Amino acid sequence: MSPQPLPSRPMHFKKIAIIGKPGAIGIAESLTQLAAFLKGAGIEVVLEAETASNIELPHVPAASADEIGRQADAAIVVGGDGTMLGIARRLAPFNVPLIGINQGRLGFMTDIPAEGMLPLLEEMLAGQMESEQRSLLEGVVIRDGVEIFHGLAFNDVVVARGAGSGMVELRVEVDGRFMYNQRSDGLIISTPTGSTAYALSAGGPLLHPSLSGMVLVPIAPHALSNRPIVLPDSCAIRVEVIAGRDCSINFDMQSLASLAHHDCILIRRSGHAATFLHPRGWSYYSTLREKLHWNEYPSVEGQLK
Repeated sequence: MSPQPLPSRPMHFKKIAIIGKPGAIGIAESLTQLAAFLKGAGIEVVLEAETASNIELPHVPAASADEIGRQADAAIVVGGDGTMLGIARRLAPFNVPLIGINQGRLGFMTDIPAEGMLPLLEEMLAGQMESEQRSLLEGVVIRDGVEIFHGLAFNDVVVARGAGSGMVELRVEVDGRFMYNQRSDGLIISTPTGSTAYALSAGGPLLHPSLSGMVLVPIAPHALSNRPIVLPDSCAIRVEVIAGRDCSINFDMQSLASLAHHDCILIRRSGHAATFLHPRGWSYYSTLREKLHWNEYPSVEGQLK
């Protein structure tokens, strides 16, 4: 789904949750300013429980992620992409829109700079914003016919060899059809959002977040002909561990260590999606230029007439 501008009208948010990255430099000041601003706008404010345990904001109640999902009209995440990843997975089943304030280093998903957040938030509360939806992956690990692990991934699912061990061999099937046996350091199954994360560093392509697809990226494959491939997100992927020691699987930051031989990982697009709200004029390409250090706009003198 491509980013779509929302109507220029107040969104009438009655309750907004605030989630902060614990221990981030300047986080207490940012959260205090943010809570005061929202209260001044007549909006009820709640703090995510872990955030509340790390900062003292008088008269601001704490709530669990599930309570936020059931009660809040939106959530503002102050931190970096890791903070956003964690809460996005937990709130996706509730379809709570997310607003990201960058208090981290990279900030692909937390796109509003902390130093200029209040004027932009004021405009967004007045309806000057854009909305987009991003897909998640859902996967299970099956051992001897029994499900032993289940997880959601906003960025990627990674099957990888153990530290100090040799290559792993993986059998990959798509929609029940054999694709290949791959010997490598591992395999990344990524959403379009995750295409700018680990998948990119392993040589995968950039996917626009509105694309209905997912990408398989081998990690240091033994055969140079094993290349990344983009698949429709309607397909089901099955990865079986054929050989290798100390193999593990990672759903974003959720890990399961010590996969056994013949463990199977079943991965498909989740039925849930994450909704992001951005300031008016937000551009994915602008984010790429800034974060990947692409060339800026050409100078006026260099533009074609």
